[in-house]
Amino acid sequence: MDVRALAADQADVVAGWQLRGLGWSTKAVERRLERGWRVVHPGVYALTQSPLTRHQLWMAATLSAPGTALAAASAGACWGFRPWESSFEVVVREGSGGPRRMGGLLVMRTSAMETTVRDGIPLTTPERTLIDLAARLDARAIAKATREAIRLKTTTATALLDALSSHRGRRGTKQLRELAERYKDLPIARARSDAESRALELLGPGPSINVRVAGEEADLVWPERRLIIEIDGPQYHLFPDEDARKEAAWRAAGYDVRRVSSDDVFSR
Repeated sequence: MDVRALAADQADVVAGWQLRGLGWSTKAVERRLERGWRVVHPGVYALTQSPLTRHQLWMAATLSAPGTALAAASAGACWGFRPWESSFEVVVREGSGGPRRMGGLLVMRTSAMETTVRDGIPLTTPERTLIDLAARLDARAIAKATREAIRLKTTTATALLDALSSHRGRRGTKQLRELAERYKDLPIARARSDAESRALELLGPGPSINVRVAGEEADLVWPERRLIIEIDGPQYHLFPDEDARKEAAWRAAGYDVRRVSSDDVFSR
């Protein structure tokens, strides 16, 4: 593989240790830096002058040393269930010792690399990511991250419970286990927003979610009670005619329709 093919596989980011494996000398790299390559981390180079995307920054972080993967907050952001922006990325490598800040990286060490690959980027599994985050987030934040991980179908409550069996006694795992037990019987994976997931958590088993009634999709439905609850997010007032039409169809089918704002789901 030549450097062009390598860069194409890695979003225009390459590492010095990879270049040495291709036979490049230090002088050859220095010449490329003079011609426009950029240093992202020591020994990691971007072959473009364009502003780096988050994907490229994640890729660069994992290329900082062989066997490196995104972890904790960075992995949660890459999976999409825990938004996070910072001046540094969190990575994990095999070994021992506490977290250590190295320039634009926070390097964690572990004796068990529970990793996979997403869009070409090595990172901790969704379950391990939640376990690492549980030690750092407050109760509300880890609950939301867990719901979102399940809603986005990156994991399941059952898979999380299985993973937790190998991490007994770690900080935050007791609460994470309680969350997984609470969520395993809820259809969170059918939810279209965290507000719907949170409503399911509050209400418990019972409602169907995002099913069609009288030809129109409804948020939460109790067919035996002829009840529909619509959770109105910020977009509700953008399409008042459409929402009124759907509500009229449900009422004509004999359903009681109640509306709750997404803010109230979280705050009341």
